[in-house]
Amino acid sequence: MNELTITLLRLGYLLVLWLFVFAIISVLRRDLYGTKITARRHRVTHPVAEPPATERNLAGHTPALPARARLIVVEGPLSGTTVPLSGVSVVIGRAPDCTLVVDDDYASTRHARIYPSGDEWFIEDLGSTNGTFVDGQRLAEPVALHPGTAVRIGQSVVEIRR
Repeated sequence: MNELTITLLRLGYLLVLWLFVFAIISVLRRDLYGTKITARRHRVTHPVAEPPATERNLAGHTPALPARARLIVVEGPLSGTTVPLSGVSVVIGRAPDCTLVVDDDYASTRHARIYPSGDEWFIEDLGSTNGTFVDGQRLAEPVALHPGTAVRIGQSVVEIRR
């Protein structure tokens, strides 16, 4: 081989080594500093108004739990945050597409789901690493939630209230 080929091989090898070093630094930087989290604007929740007459049943009563319930964060970084429960499921986790996004190292990307069934709300763990706890007991299967029941997800505690 001539000297030019050997020099080009050395330069190519050096370039590949430097690319590898920069890739390692990039991964370490992401691990140390985490992903960039943008601040979310906190929505102001207003008191729930009386439902329209079309939502009342024949006896003149308002629907049971799903129409008037709300999910409140009582402990943790989002303390005081309120999510109205309007008959659709609420997913809690770190993923940006979750209904309630918790920025917590102990919460999974999609940690737990609260969903209505009839006149009750149920909670299920979505395969989280650190588990979901209802009144101090780790969830193994979906459990009915009653108003005031404490649910611990990572460092946050949420409750359903009317």
